[in-house]
Amino acid sequence: MKKSKAVIILLIILLATLGIGYIDIWGTDAYGTASASDISLGLDLAGGVSITYQVVGEENPSDTDMADTIYKLQQRVTNYSTEAQVYQEGNNRINIEIPGVSDANAILQELGKPGTLYFIAQTDDAGNQNYSIGSSGYYELNKSIDEMIADGSIVLYGTDVADAKAVSSSDQMKNVEYAVSLTMTDEGREKFAKATEKAYKNGETIAIYYDEQLISVPRVQAVLADGVAQITGSFTYEDAEKLASTIRIGGLSLELEELHSKVVGAQLGQEAISTSLKAGLFGFIVVAVFMIVVYFVPGLAASLALVSYIALVVLLLNGFDMTLTLSGIAGIILSIGMAVDANVVIFARIREELATGKTVQSAVKIGFDKALSAIVDGNVTTLIAAVVLLLLGPGSVKGFAQTLALGIVLSMFTALVVTRWLIRCFYTLGLKDPKFFGIGKEHKVTDFLSKKFVFITASVVVILAGVVVMGIQKGRGNGALNYSLEFVGGTATTVDFNESRDLDNLNAEVAPVIESVTGSNVQIQTVQGTNEVIFKTSSLDVATREALNQALISSFGVTEGQINSETISSTISNEMKRDTIVAVIVAIICMLIYIRIRFKDIRFGLSSILALTHDVLVVLAFYAIARVSVTNTFVACMLTIVGYSVNATIVIFDRVRENMNLNGKASLEEQVNRSITQTLSRSIFTSLTTFVMVAFLYFLGVSSIRDFALPLMVGIACGCYSSVCLAGAFWFLMRKVGKAEKKN
Repeated sequence: MKKSKAVIILLIILLATLGIGYIDIWGTDAYGTASASDISLGLDLAGGVSITYQVVGEENPSDTDMADTIYKLQQRVTNYSTEAQVYQEGNNRINIEIPGVSDANAILQELGKPGTLYFIAQTDDAGNQNYSIGSSGYYELNKSIDEMIADGSIVLYGTDVADAKAVSSSDQMKNVEYAVSLTMTDEGREKFAKATEKAYKNGETIAIYYDEQLISVPRVQAVLADGVAQITGSFTYEDAEKLASTIRIGGLSLELEELHSKVVGAQLGQEAISTSLKAGLFGFIVVAVFMIVVYFVPGLAASLALVSYIALVVLLLNGFDMTLTLSGIAGIILSIGMAVDANVVIFARIREELATGKTVQSAVKIGFDKALSAIVDGNVTTLIAAVVLLLLGPGSVKGFAQTLALGIVLSMFTALVVTRWLIRCFYTLGLKDPKFFGIGKEHKVTDFLSKKFVFITASVVVILAGVVVMGIQKGRGNGALNYSLEFVGGTATTVDFNESRDLDNLNAEVAPVIESVTGSNVQIQTVQGTNEVIFKTSSLDVATREALNQALISSFGVTEGQINSETISSTISNEMKRDTIVAVIVAIICMLIYIRIRFKDIRFGLSSILALTHDVLVVLAFYAIARVSVTNTFVACMLTIVGYSVNATIVIFDRVRENMNLNGKASLEEQVNRSITQTLSRSIFTSLTTFVMVAFLYFLGVSSIRDFALPLMVGIACGCYSSVCLAGAFWFLMRKVGKAEKKN
């Protein structure tokens, strides 16, 4: 590479990074730039719309009907945001919170009135038309719904539909056609068979009526006895998906009516966002200084590449219109750690090559080539988990998976492309002396395997301690873990203050009063355009509610009539828990299959899974012993630890595989110990840099962020420990058992 070309490339990279950074962080909307302020934020960061529905005609609907309705509504509102929440309020109310939106009326209009879907025969038993084309050119009803219910013209209700989804097919000319596929319940199948038999015999249609309008009037072309049908027409995919979604929302177990809607403020407040940004900035500065001090010129290149990585993340978050929440920030933190990790692996390889006497240019090329397999395998396994979670996980997990997947792809690009070009540019500009890159030193091999049973015993003791504490706490009636409102529900106290209060003031002045009375952490939401504030706490008995009311009256001058309390259900339903568990299991299986294919040995995969299971159990024990609040970020925290642990373990196993191919005569124990020793600096440095990023979040963040950051710090340390001390030991023991079986 010529010096002039290197200067041009270096300037392009730097200017592009600074340009993107300017657009991302300081850009304005005047020219349509994608500034950081345009990123869609979740309800915890930016607020959104809250809608309350009430069951029509029933004061005490069954728990089954309420749970079914909540679950189906959750599936529906995920179209607006993956972070949308649906939960029960009181006996017969359902509350929906949709982050990142501000137009309640538009959402209400699109949602319609849940639970009012009817399938109407074209004619009644007397041959009278139930609907016909009116003067407007559209189908209109000739009778009221009540009249058609009375004369049997309503052939099915929304509750008779088990599922509705958009599907596609190709005609003979390979043109794609879209339709809506309907599947009826067992009871609905019989009704549908009778209705389609009559309609087909008479050449009639069956209309679908929802929210006071006919949304589709398909002609019946066959008797459908199996309860499966397709609605065809000149649909685009969006048209088909919208119709399918409308049918699903109209098929709820209960009929709902809107009680009220409001635009709510953020839960964390401007202070939380600003402190998080400061924490991220300080953490990045420390990491950048560390990389430069330890790795010299490559460290400078990595730091500049990391700047471009952060700028690209912000730009693409905006470009893909992703909703950023606290759990999404977890995904970004993990991907930053993996971006640093990739660079550390590369730089260690470069130093090893320089130690053998190779030139800088040759060492850089070989270092990148040798590090490629470890980087790809480590990132792909985590990416597989992210994709599975994105496809199968519930809303809150999808938000995490989106940012994680984006971060992984970008971190690989910046590490393998941007960093490489920057190093080449610096080399061409005259930084050619090996001392600018560092020369590796041969370290004495540490015998980690000789202590394997000590390590395993220590881990078992910690995990068992967690199990014992959970059993004791559950026996005392406190719950095995310190579950937050999202898991167990609680009490929502709405206070109409005499003056407007911002969230930071509420956190500083009002929250301590409420926490002192209730002994519970409090979540705060403001209601925009009013002086109302919603305080969510654990479930309060009558005496505590009264004490809280008196404390609010005496401290803030409100009256009894300005305070209203209601019981709310958990926002994390059993279905969401089930979907999360299924998604995680599928992700682990997929990772296991990938590792088996890449490493040609299933024991590598099994050892990785054992190591990450250990990390999850240890962090769970920490949650139990320290009584850290288990919030809706719990799942994201655990998944971050899983991704981090797998990536770290893969790097070590990649070195084991390489050493076995290079020196097959060495004993298995020696090869494992050598591999762990060779990657030890990588394990420590990567864990340290990621730990620093999270530590700044913990020390500078507000309480809700600290509840998330503290277990994540424990998980990072635990992931480093399990990768170094346990993963290789697990694989070694499995190999020894396998050999013993073959001898027998």
